[in-house]
Amino acid sequence: MTAEVAVLGAGMHPWGKWGRSFVEYGTAAARAALADAGLEWRRVDSVVGADTVRGGYPGYVAGATFAKALGWQGARVASVYAACASGAQAVNTARAQILSGLADVVLVVGADAAPKGFFRPVGGDRPDDPDWLRFRVLGATNPTYFGLYARRRMAVHGDTPEDFAQVKVKNAAQGALNPYARYRKPVTAEEVAASAVVADPLRLLDICATSDGGAALVLCSMEFARRHGVTDPVRIRAVSTVTPRYPNTVLDLPDIATDSAATVEPAAETFRASIARAAYEEAGIGPEDLSLAEVYDLSTALELQWYEDLGLCGEGEAVKLLREGATALGGRIPVNASGGLASFGEAVPAQAIAQVCELTWQLRRDAGARQVAGAEVGITANQGLFGHGSAVIAVR
Repeated sequence: MTAEVAVLGAGMHPWGKWGRSFVEYGTAAARAALADAGLEWRRVDSVVGADTVRGGYPGYVAGATFAKALGWQGARVASVYAACASGAQAVNTARAQILSGLADVVLVVGADAAPKGFFRPVGGDRPDDPDWLRFRVLGATNPTYFGLYARRRMAVHGDTPEDFAQVKVKNAAQGALNPYARYRKPVTAEEVAASAVVADPLRLLDICATSDGGAALVLCSMEFARRHGVTDPVRIRAVSTVTPRYPNTVLDLPDIATDSAATVEPAAETFRASIARAAYEEAGIGPEDLSLAEVYDLSTALELQWYEDLGLCGEGEAVKLLREGATALGGRIPVNASGGLASFGEAVPAQAIAQVCELTWQLRRDAGARQVAGAEVGITANQGLFGHGSAVIAVR
């Protein structure tokens, strides 16, 4: 197992559509995390920013941008971009700095001001970019991608649109308890079914929105935590940032073709399953040890897929787990107790950090009405374009 680092503080700016700069959201989240940690900004040795590509030039140097907004004080900086996995990559960069002895205290920040509608590639012609190509050649917007995954689950496992709707019902009920969530109203299955079809079989309420928001963490060495008087902190035990293996025989956008397996045997597991396995191996635990999970629910169908990829159940058994109530608050393994992206929407550089914030509050018993009883071990799961996998395991 890799040595652990402590989570000393967690903070967020509420998700929504606020019409302001991502810098404002990230700075507010950073100040909240510092206050939660009981530290002054001057004590931070390093800032790792998760980049947004939609915020103009400063978005590409988020570490320095947030350091400047908080007030220059000499901290080292780094900036990370891995699409939706940016936040976990930033956590991993901060952890590496702490474990290598480069820093005692690192501030990790991600924030975004997202466009209305669905995401699309930043302007310019890039015929060698598969993300650009899937829009230009196929017209495969993100909702199209989500719909294809849903159709695959229906064809392979027999899932139904009614099953997908129950994921939204569960997450909306949990998000209603979260003061940082954008959508805080319970939803019925009938309301999901009555919402507009976006990418058959998925309806509007099956798909997460795009949002503004920010999240931040204060990470430190275990020695610093003890000196600071925190003897039993939440600890990051593993961060998985693996890439796919050749040959990749399952279509996974933005790529619009698969590799041939004529000469090389495919891997024994899918890419997403390998993300979780790497985290479990590093942490020295298995899915049976988990108390809760925060997963990347871009759509209701995709959340069900994560149940299987994380090993919470066998292949094709996700709907059974859902129907039993195992993934709801009070169930055996609550998933997205925060409300998930269904309740927050996507603020891309912030969302993997926000997942770790939720684990932190849950493991500290600070989650209020959405508290998972007896929470001891949690995992996050996320995936960015171009083979950026990410999972974080936190323990108490």
